[in-house]
Amino acid sequence: MTKEKTQMKEFIEALSVLQLVLSFLFLGLACIILMVSLMFTSLWLLPTLCFVWLVADWQTPERGGRRTTFVRNWKVWQQFRDFFPVKLVKTADLNPNKNYIFGSHPHGIMCVGAFACFSTESCGFAETFPGLQATLAILAGLFKIPLFREYLMCAGLCPVSKPSLVHLLSKSGKGNAVVIVVGGAAESLASSPGINRVVMRQRKGFVRTALEHGADLVPVYSFGENELFQQVILSEGSLGRRLQDLFKSIMGFAPCLFVGERFALLPFRKPVTTVVGSPISVPKCVTPTDEQVDHYHRLYMEALTKLFHEHKVSCGLPESHKLEII
Repeated sequence: MTKEKTQMKEFIEALSVLQLVLSFLFLGLACIILMVSLMFTSLWLLPTLCFVWLVADWQTPERGGRRTTFVRNWKVWQQFRDFFPVKLVKTADLNPNKNYIFGSHPHGIMCVGAFACFSTESCGFAETFPGLQATLAILAGLFKIPLFREYLMCAGLCPVSKPSLVHLLSKSGKGNAVVIVVGGAAESLASSPGINRVVMRQRKGFVRTALEHGADLVPVYSFGENELFQQVILSEGSLGRRLQDLFKSIMGFAPCLFVGERFALLPFRKPVTTVVGSPISVPKCVTPTDEQVDHYHRLYMEALTKLFHEHKVSCGLPESHKLEII
């Protein structure tokens, strides 16, 4: 029997989620504004030192970063998890003597399932997959923002760039699980309740990287991710959609027009179940051919589809729901 939450518990959970939403939307911009503003005050030395440190430390994010168990184990992440709640489901054992690329789907608006399960220890990743270290790869440009980059690295995040992936898969030993949100910004624009659509039919770079380093591919699907926000989906070819696509091409992320449950920012209290599938064994090929990439990309799409259909009913979806791959 589920224990009913107190009003105080619900309030703390809401605050925990709100802080992440505000960080997601505004913290990077706030750090930039702070640094620029301080340059015109008597405290100009502080942003100058931050800039010097940024230059000296430029390559650290692509060399594994500076993850800290302290930040990943903050109590606030447990409250964040309980708000929805978020749950991590294991379907197969993963050998800690190998490296893996987890393909995470769908992006949703804020990648709540991927963040909770792979960038915090609130869902018990270390206990569920002993010997593995998960690293969520995100937009590389965020690691160029002073102060904000330090916060990201402490949570174990890394840039989704070639040098970063090469380091994690070839220079950091074994037991690394690099999590890539394959659909990216394009998939976030397709996020809407009741829709299970992933963008990956032409996205093969992660498969080529897996082949180059002999990293097994693991499909991951977060059921409920698209239910957390209502989004205004602009039609293809409309002025608004063209502006969104232009912004995405310049900045690397898409400005989604979304609304939540409270104050338009808090997501709806919908359960998110992140299911980690079985690994697809991938051989190491220093220079993989297009045929090899296509073959393992096809195997991956088939495994993702199978994972979706095997778990959709237990995760709250009707049997009639289909996975659309575009």
